[in-house]
Amino acid sequence: MKLAITNTNIQGVVNLPASKSECNRALIIEALLRKSDLVNNVSEAADSQTLVNILKRFSNGEDNFDVGPAGTTLRFLTAFFAIQKGAQVLTGSARMNNRPVGVLVDALRRLGASIDYLGKENYPPIRINEGNIKGGEIEIDGGVSSQYISALMLIAPTFRNGLNIKLLNDLVSKPYIEMTAKLMQGFGAKVKFEDNRILVEKGGYCSSQFAVESDWSAASYWYEILSFAKFGQLSLEGLKRNSFQGDSVVADLYKSFGVETEFVSSGVFLRKVDIELPQYFEYDFTLCPDLAQTMAVTCAGLGVEAKLTGLKTLKIKETDRILALQNELEKLGVEIERGNDWIKLYAAELSTFDFTPSTQIETYKDHRMAMAFAPIAIKYGSLEIEDPGVVVKSYPSFWKDLHEVGFLMED
Repeated sequence: MKLAITNTNIQGVVNLPASKSECNRALIIEALLRKSDLVNNVSEAADSQTLVNILKRFSNGEDNFDVGPAGTTLRFLTAFFAIQKGAQVLTGSARMNNRPVGVLVDALRRLGASIDYLGKENYPPIRINEGNIKGGEIEIDGGVSSQYISALMLIAPTFRNGLNIKLLNDLVSKPYIEMTAKLMQGFGAKVKFEDNRILVEKGGYCSSQFAVESDWSAASYWYEILSFAKFGQLSLEGLKRNSFQGDSVVADLYKSFGVETEFVSSGVFLRKVDIELPQYFEYDFTLCPDLAQTMAVTCAGLGVEAKLTGLKTLKIKETDRILALQNELEKLGVEIERGNDWIKLYAAELSTFDFTPSTQIETYKDHRMAMAFAPIAIKYGSLEIEDPGVVVKSYPSFWKDLHEVGFLMED
């Protein structure tokens, strides 16, 4: 798909998608309560819709499920099925079946679950058999994926002995663990998260209505758009000042790039302001890795030398996002160095982009690659995005929303 834009005065009201991170956690709790009417503003993201569909099919007696590329869905369901009767099979897309799940499976087995690998050890597809989980104390590596820990936490209130998790090594994506704890508490669970310990008491959940907040990760692309625009004002609906989402830090990050945030009753109101850009930007994205691609492209487009660290988990996402960023930014003439958990962009090369309208950005089946690169069309007039449909994973209306603020598109 070709993107172009002729108007760099960005104006509009954007109805952001609901947060799939909040939604998927709430849907698992709803399923544990055997309810179907507690979660309001269910996300339209493909990952959440996949979870809704599988939970419905499970309640109707089915036992074989394909999550496609939905990593959170597979991990949460692995834990959920470990405390259900019967045996359930989980598989996914080719990429999903090459994303490790061994840390979670090992933890569940130590607690009494019965899980078999149906192919390669430590990877889906897997069969989750009826087990006998009583709970107790367990150690788990906090430096791999917060989704493993959240998956265990969500089912822990059902354990006879509760759950005491000791986290080993540095914890990545800590805000997602905090989000899980707060959501659980909202449904009546007793959870404490202090230092390297997570304590979940037995007692189950209480029925409660929950409205899913709009997605701050989706909001980040609109911050990026305004940072590139000459002028602009945007209203982003459904966001909260006191958010559960760690990506809400985007409001602070973009102050340095000329985007001012005002919280209003309906969400946030953004203004483009004229400021002097930083010569150098450095930030540790350990707590908000989903913002890394957006910030990398922002710095590239604005000619700001930057070093982004804390990117360890990006290598095991929908693609190796560190390598993907390097590949696509180098197409635009950006000089980049990368390591196992960092990238560096050099400002000396950023003002001499070798950019033509035929330059195609590959997305690697990764929704965030498509959405992070699309805004740069403002800086360079036009851009071609390969496989634009990948955005359905988290933001199905992304291209429609861009069109409504003045982006021109041609299939």
